[in-house]
Amino acid sequence: MQLKLSASKFPIAPLLLIAPFFLWGTAMVAMKGVIPHTTPFFMAGVRLLPAGVLILIAAALSGRPQPSSWQAWLWIALFGLVDGTLFQGFLAEGLVRTSAGLGSVMIDSQPLAVALLSLWLFQERIGLWGWLGLGLGVTGISLIGLPDEWIFSLLGTGAEVTIGNWQNLFASGEWLMLLAALSMAVGTVLIRFVTRYVDPVTATGWHMIIGGLPLWGISAVVESQQWENLVGSEWLALAYATVFGSAIAYGLFFYFASSGSLTSLSSLTFLTPIFALLFGHLLLSEVLSTLQWVGVFLTLISIYLINQRDNLAGQNKKSVMEEISAKSQPILAEATTKKLNPLTVKVRESEPETLP
Repeated sequence: MQLKLSASKFPIAPLLLIAPFFLWGTAMVAMKGVIPHTTPFFMAGVRLLPAGVLILIAAALSGRPQPSSWQAWLWIALFGLVDGTLFQGFLAEGLVRTSAGLGSVMIDSQPLAVALLSLWLFQERIGLWGWLGLGLGVTGISLIGLPDEWIFSLLGTGAEVTIGNWQNLFASGEWLMLLAALSMAVGTVLIRFVTRYVDPVTATGWHMIIGGLPLWGISAVVESQQWENLVGSEWLALAYATVFGSAIAYGLFFYFASSGSLTSLSSLTFLTPIFALLFGHLLLSEVLSTLQWVGVFLTLISIYLINQRDNLAGQNKKSVMEEISAKSQPILAEATTKKLNPLTVKVRESEPETLP
């Protein structure tokens, strides 16, 4: 993966790269039982505000600088509005109004938007293997999240899908999940501009606080009984989602997003539903269908193709050059082994001249 990490400085870099998506996936499992007993905007605020405070404490203890210019605060405010308020707000409302599987497919399709934005803004090379990987990734998470009968219907196997399901597809909250995916994609790209003026970890903490305050404000106005029905285990689930699923996960994600390939990093988002499925199976006894296992396999292949796209393209170029070289060698050998025709030059001996 094209991230500038020193092996000596980050001996467990691969694990750190995967950690945000592992934490997001397990946080989704932890939040499953909490959502029915709380309100969406309150839950979104809980995931942001306390996590932002924790990140700022860690940044202060590690000596990271605070924002010191008005440009820094403007970019942090925009970052917080897009990736904090809009993303978490759309996500929370979308989770309430849509099925978990379809919502996961739509929210985890954001690597496509990140790839297009990175291509446009930063001229990141995607190439044939990258586009193939993105296509396989979307196909994989579709197999994971969409109902099996929908897949069989699209494949023309004769399975019936009620027309009402398709008519109500974007009337129950899926469009909110799509807006959430786009907000996260824009937020991922914005971190490159934010880090021109402020440290990425500090910016992540402040953007979570700035983005979380409007969510709690909306909750105070339009929601009621935000926490009265929560029990002890659900508070623990909220704490896990806040500390691990937000503070640590977002801190690592935006730290890595501040340098390296955004397309490669964002492609790892495809791992989130895989972790959610696996831990749902282990902890909640959820059963994976054959199509979901196929989706897991395709998703893993897609991540490999996206992150190795430059190497794969380089190998292709190398093989082409080797083929050209192999074809040209006999020609060169024939040219060097040919004997030149002898050239005979006749020299006529001149008569001696007598000087007077």
